[in-house]
Amino acid sequence: MNPVIGLDVSKGESHAQAFLDRGVPHGKIFRFSHDLEGLVFFLNYLKGVESAAGMRPSIVMEATGHYHSPVVQFLNEHQYLNIVINPLISHNAKKTNLRRLKTDAADAFLLGSLFYKEEFEPHKKRGQHLMNLHYLTRQHESLTGMYVQAKLQFQAILDQVFPEYHGVFGDLYSKVSLRILDLHPTLAQIRIIFARQTREPA
Repeated sequence: MNPVIGLDVSKGESHAQAFLDRGVPHGKIFRFSHDLEGLVFFLNYLKGVESAAGMRPSIVMEATGHYHSPVVQFLNEHQYLNIVINPLISHNAKKTNLRRLKTDAADAFLLGSLFYKEEFEPHKKRGQHLMNLHYLTRQHESLTGMYVQAKLQFQAILDQVFPEYHGVFGDLYSKVSLRILDLHPTLAQIRIIFARQTREPA
């Protein structure tokens, strides 16, 4: 026997399909949530498959950002071998499937079948500090992208309402520049300020 469980992971829940061996599915699709109660149910499901096969099953799932993290951590704590594969692998396998079913049950079945067709390496356990750094890096990238987008939108609007403002300050987004725009939001007010400055004696 070479048991495996294909695990289709989504936000907050997963669907599992067990195989006792190649071409030998075991039982029906099993659905569980990612909270403590659901993970305990999943552990009992794993033990049931283990009892039927006579050995511990491996678990195959797709990388899904952070959705699969609680499941991987739970499996590591209970010393189950888990394999996290690149979604492109399963996507290519779906394209070769003539029926091309797009359901959670079909995806879990497909992932379990792939275990017998490909040579996958076990998921490498990461330390908690490394996991935290990974998530913080992603958040930083997301916030940086939002910041850059906000600056581009601000500049586009400024080009429409006051194109002459560019070049007045070396840094358009400096505190002084943004403060002037905040205190004098209309074009007429800013022109009055600049006119006064040009008339003042050096």
